[in-house]
Amino acid sequence: MTALSELKVPGPTETDLTAKFWRGAENGKLLIQRCEDCGEAVFYPREICPHCWSGNLKWIEASGGGRLKSFSAVYKPGHPGWGPVAPYFVGLVELDEGPTMLSHILSPGGAPAVGDRLSMKAENIGGRTLPLFQTDNGRRKDG
Repeated sequence: MTALSELKVPGPTETDLTAKFWRGAENGKLLIQRCEDCGEAVFYPREICPHCWSGNLKWIEASGGGRLKSFSAVYKPGHPGWGPVAPYFVGLVELDEGPTMLSHILSPGGAPAVGDRLSMKAENIGGRTLPLFQTDNGRRKDG
């Protein structure tokens, strides 16, 4: 099987707004924003809080834990560079802090299941470090 680091795939676009997120991933950390006014956690990176419209957002280190809300197996990738690792899983991860993010799901024991506990795992994909999520041992589920 082809290693993720060997893939020839386009990387994410980095902007001034997202640079801290990508630096965190390179260091094995999941960084998200928290509104200093209403206290809500925010993902994806934004200039204003989607909950209260404050511009007072600060970067915090998230726990890296979450729950799988939904997922799909990708058998025919939209970019040919992903072909060597298909089929693979992508899913919606509800972070323990509240926001939901789309990510690759690593599930070494077979297909994941909705409700599975997940942990962030920084992975080199085609020369870029991305935050992916892996099913936890024991496949514990939230209630």
